[in-house]
Amino acid sequence: MPAFTFEKISPPARRAPAATIPKKPRGLISQMIDRLAARRARRALRSAKMGDEKEAK
Repeated sequence: MPAFTFEKISPPARRAPAATIPKKPRGLISQMIDRLAARRARRALRSAKMGDEKEAK
């Protein structure tokens, strides 16, 4: 009789997908920085557009 016996181990049962973690509301400082960045980007696009129009003339 062998000293060891090996059993076939079945794969783990599939679990349901993990529940999504609700996102925390962004802080006031983060919102202010986002607004400033958006305004700066719009201003940069506007100034680039104006520069292109001046070069075209």
